[in-house]
Amino acid sequence: MNRSETLREALLPGRGRVGAAAPARRRGDFGKWLKRALWVLVAALVALALWRALSPAPAPADLAIAERAPMRVTLDEDGRTRVRERHVVSAPQSGRLLRVTLDPGDTVRAGDVVARLVPTVPSLLDARTRAEAEARVSAARSAVVRAQAAFRAARAAAELARTEAARMAGLFAQRAIPEAEHDAAATRARTATGEAEAAAAAEKVAQSELAMARAVLARPADGAAAEIPVVAPVGGRVLRVPQESEAVVAAGTPILEIGDPADLEVVVDVLTADAVGLAPGTPVSIVRWGGPEALEGRVRLVEPHAFTKISALGIEEQRVWVRVDIVTPRTVWAALGDGFEVDARFLLWSGEDVLQVPASAVFRRGDDWAVFRVDDEERARLARVDLGRSNGAAVEIRGGLAAGDAVVDYPGERVAEGVRLEVRETR
Repeated sequence: MNRSETLREALLPGRGRVGAAAPARRRGDFGKWLKRALWVLVAALVALALWRALSPAPAPADLAIAERAPMRVTLDEDGRTRVRERHVVSAPQSGRLLRVTLDPGDTVRAGDVVARLVPTVPSLLDARTRAEAEARVSAARSAVVRAQAAFRAARAAAELARTEAARMAGLFAQRAIPEAEHDAAATRARTATGEAEAAAAAEKVAQSELAMARAVLARPADGAAAEIPVVAPVGGRVLRVPQESEAVVAAGTPILEIGDPADLEVVVDVLTADAVGLAPGTPVSIVRWGGPEALEGRVRLVEPHAFTKISALGIEEQRVWVRVDIVTPRTVWAALGDGFEVDARFLLWSGEDVLQVPASAVFRRGDDWAVFRVDDEERARLARVDLGRSNGAAVEIRGGLAAGDAVVDYPGERVAEGVRLEVRETR
């Protein structure tokens, strides 16, 4: 056996021992690597817990979507209905008023006796009283002449307005004038017709006052207690009876009011700053009047004189009366009466395709307006926007956003640039 074989023989047993110890070393190495992996996992979990504890929690937020939709800018105010032409029948002189037998809602004709007045003392027609009665008769005659002249002038103006309206209607049928001029001519014709009717009623009132003055003068001077009839100056329905029971009344005491409940208008007091944006013809929606649908109306007149009113907060406000004509047919609102409360919604501006967001999403940032836009990672990003009109619920966006962008609605103190958001609701 040579030296190499001897050496191989000597090493063979040793190689067997080395081969037996290798699996033990591999098991020890695997245990070490397992422990290291566990420590790495624990460290990662601790780091994640620390990161979650130290990083800010997502801010809860409600989202709104910028969208293109119709938009209306309105002015909402409280109003009330009123008979356009009402006539107060009052006592022509002091005396004892007999009980009024008419009730609200009763129909009367012009010249009907609506009340009777009895002198309280027989000495009412002494020399001085007779002179006063004669002076009242003379004044009543002058009032009749003046009322007749006013009626003739109003009737002529109404005829001219109707002629002009008919001419404008023909031109409009030929497409020679715009619709606005046609509507304006028709409105002037209706207004002039109404003024002529009012002038006719005023003439009847003057005639009735003359008749009442003559009745006072025609009483016997011996002191007999002759009844003085109080007649209705115009036909219509009884609206109110302020003095129903028999009583001694002074001259000029209101006895009852007469008018036509079908001839209603809506009167609304608005702030003078808002009234500047209103004009005759402005569309009005009359809501909360008691019916299921809103009534259509048009502004007829913005009175030129304002008045001072104390608001519920004790602040002095300058307001002005705005008169509104009801355009909807009478059959729809036949149940409305004099003095009913309604809400008037004046249409100041409207658009059919307006980019808008809720007004609650917009806030001041310095001298500009801004919103918090939500990016794809649901983080808040400050965006400055250019605003247009506002109706209180929504605002027009002229720049800074696009349709479909999500913004934070009612952003709270926790919402800031880059803050992660927890979306609660989207509308």
